[in-house]
Amino acid sequence: MRAMRWVIGAAVLLVGCGGTPDRDRVIQLHVLVWKANNPHAWDEALRRFHAAHPGIRVVLEEGPNSSTQLHDLLAQKLRNRDTSLDAFLMDVVWPPEFAAAGWTLPLDNRFSEEDRSRFFPGCMSAVTYEGAIHGVPFFTDSGVLYYRRDLLAARGFDPPRTWNELVEQAGKLGARWGFSGQFRQYEGLVCNMLEFVHAHGGDLMHPSSPVAVEAVRFVRDRIIGTLAPRGVLTYQEQESLDLFKSGGAAFLRSWPYAWTILEDPAHSEVAGRVGIARLPAFEGGRSVSTLGGWSFGIHRHSRHPDEAWAFVRFMTGPEMQRHFAIRVGKAPARRELYADPAVLEANPHFAELRPVFETATPRPRSPIYPRISHILQRYFHQALSDPESAIEELARTAEEQIEGEMARIAAAE
Repeated sequence: MRAMRWVIGAAVLLVGCGGTPDRDRVIQLHVLVWKANNPHAWDEALRRFHAAHPGIRVVLEEGPNSSTQLHDLLAQKLRNRDTSLDAFLMDVVWPPEFAAAGWTLPLDNRFSEEDRSRFFPGCMSAVTYEGAIHGVPFFTDSGVLYYRRDLLAARGFDPPRTWNELVEQAGKLGARWGFSGQFRQYEGLVCNMLEFVHAHGGDLMHPSSPVAVEAVRFVRDRIIGTLAPRGVLTYQEQESLDLFKSGGAAFLRSWPYAWTILEDPAHSEVAGRVGIARLPAFEGGRSVSTLGGWSFGIHRHSRHPDEAWAFVRFMTGPEMQRHFAIRVGKAPARRELYADPAVLEANPHFAELRPVFETATPRPRSPIYPRISHILQRYFHQALSDPESAIEELARTAEEQIEGEMARIAAAE
């Protein structure tokens, strides 16, 4: 998909009279981002950047909303060494792939240890590959549980601490459906299933282990078609959110961004009646939330790496993370902002989320993660779609495929 260009400010020009081009030329940066749902927030961010850096003008190239499509567009530009591209946004699982391919500029000598310590550990782990830093976190995400506070209060229930408790409560709350989540065959399915598998003591890289198989069986038998409609197998974020905000489900697994929508009476039939909590655990286990979020990277072949760093440093600094938190509810990757009064006033639920962000679980960190994800997506969807699926057999096949991919990458090194 062709990116749309969003030019803020002037194009390349000379300023002053008689100035030398090398000193007075305004540098134009090209930055690839997703299609903005909040263009006014970006407009304001770039206005502030240009005011602070009058020698730089930024061209935002808007890619598609889909993370997969944006990945493919960005990878094509990077693979072709498109020197017009200077910086870009990366989904949390992309840095190992991009770094291994030599597409990202290492930032160790620019990104100080002191500044790194201000970010959540999981966010920094996501941009680190083989000991080098390849990006700067922009905002973070983790899976959370939304629930109908009014329905639970009417029955005297606290938010469920275990998945079995959620199943029991959902059957008594009176909503049409008990649960909504993201179970279509796409990356969101891996995020949802990581939370079940790891909470049950399993690991995505070893799907055939007994604990991992039992976690998948729990979702197939206790959630799909019972707590959640079978149509949930086609749900991404929007569809799962639509069911919950229309009052059709008692519980929703989603991301922190959904809070702002759910609390807006213009868009939600359950505004004012929603609570937020950690995802449930299994008995004797722990709650697990998938690490999400985005970071900025710099193209190794950028013609303007210093100016690109100035832009990345500004956009990931406390002022801009505070701006996007207040304006559009993006969860900051900087830890200190969870004590900021203005941020908490705009997002009171952030006070509950900091412990979740501190311990969020990343997906497998591998330069071939896209291939691993596709294997897992096929496996999980096949296992969940058929009530009589042979989960053990499907899991063994998926693990053999993952091992084959890992062996191929090892042989190539």
